[in-house]
Formats: sequence, structure tokens, C-alpha cells
Amino acid sequence: MPNKFLKNDEYPPSEDTFFVANNIENEKGRCALDIGSGSGYLTKLLCKNFSFVIGTDINYRVLQNQSSYKTDNLICCNSSDALKIKFDFIVCNLPYLATDKILDIATDGGSEGFEIPKKIFDSAIPNLKKNGKFIFVTSSLSNYSKLIDYSKKLGLTTKIIAQKKLFFEELILVEARN
Repeated sequence: MPNKFLKNDEYPPSEDTFFVANNIENEKGRCALDIGSGSGYLTKLLCKNFSFVIGTDINYRVLQNQSSYKTDNLICCNSSDALKIKFDFIVCNLPYLATDKILDIATDGGSEGFEIPKKIFDSAIPNLKKNGKFIFVTSSLSNYSKLIDYSKKLGLTTKIIAQKKLFFEELILVEARN
């Protein structure tokens, strides 16, 4: 189903993408995963410092229309459900906005901004190597403490590694390790 908010199913990088990028540009390792690849900006960035990188997105047309940041190894799937690979590093620009209905799969996180991120966590964590790192962005507009508590219930050690104040919200970047 095409996203009604995206012209021609293109998803340009936005403020939260650049915020994440500034905080992960020095990450290095063998295998990395970008869940919700969108524009492909973060996937392309990871290719500089990782030997093997996969980008996933739930919207096939978005993956097809990645132009400026197109990479190899793009997979259309829900989070990382189709993958049986263990990654050193996983990044996700979560759909974190608290919404009653999911109208825009790129941004709407459902009830408290938790419903969709929880599903992403449940899919991604089995793909995280022991001592691996999972970086995700969330917002002060969502119940980010509930999300952090949930990641702790999954056995991850979490910490907020960066925050950025915007006009109407604060972006929060969280690191979770197993």
C-alpha cells in the first residue's frame, strides 16, 4: 500500500536521520543492519565502516526509489523478520510518534509510540550478536521510558547517548547492548 505522505514513495532523510548519522558515523564492525532504511542514508553511511550491511524496509517502493543513497543488500520485510543473520550493530530510526491509528508507517508508533517499536524490538533482538549494539531514536512525544524499560526486560543494558532539542520535541538516541 503506498504511503499517502510520500511523493512517489521517496523518503528523504530528515532531522532525526541526520541526528542518528552524527552519532553512529564512527561505528565499525563486520555486520550491520539498518531497520527501516527509508532514504538509505544510514545504510549507505554504515557501508563505510562495516564489511557487510543490510537495509530493510516494509515498503518495497521506498527501497526501489532510493536514489542518492542506493546500496546493495536491501530487503523488503517487516523489521528483520526475514533475516537469520547475527549483527554486530543494528540501527533503527523507529516510527516513534504516539498515535491512535497507524496512518504513516514511517513515523507512527501506535499507542504511546510503543506499539510498533515493540514489534521492531521483538524482531531485531534475536539478530543481535552477543555484545552487539542496537541504536534507536525515539522522542519526548512518545513514552520513551516504556520503550527503554522494555529493552531492559529483553535483557539489554541501555543508556541514552544523545539528545537533541527541536522546536516541538526532543530527539533521544538510545544505545542498547546485550
